Amino acid sequence: NQNKRRSLLVLVLSRMKDEVIVIGERIRITIVEIRPGKVRIGIDAPREISVHRQEVAEAIAKDPKTVVTQ
Repeated sequence: NQNKRRSLLVLVLSRMKDEVIVIGERIRITIVEIRPGKVRIGIDAPREISVHRQEVAEAIAKDPKTVVTQ
C-alpha cells in the first residue's frame, strides 16, 4: 500500500562521491557517480540477499516466475 509506505520513517543521508553507507555488518553501499538528476551506487551484499530496483522487485512480487539476470 503506497500510503502505508509513506507513513514509515525514512533515514535520509547525505554522501559524496566515493563515500560509503554501511547497513549491518554485511552490506555496503558506495556512491559511485553523481550527475544532475542521477546517482549511481554500488552495492556490496552477500549473494543470499536479493537486491533489486523497485520496479524489478514489484515485477517479481506480481509474478515470482520473473527471470532476473545478474
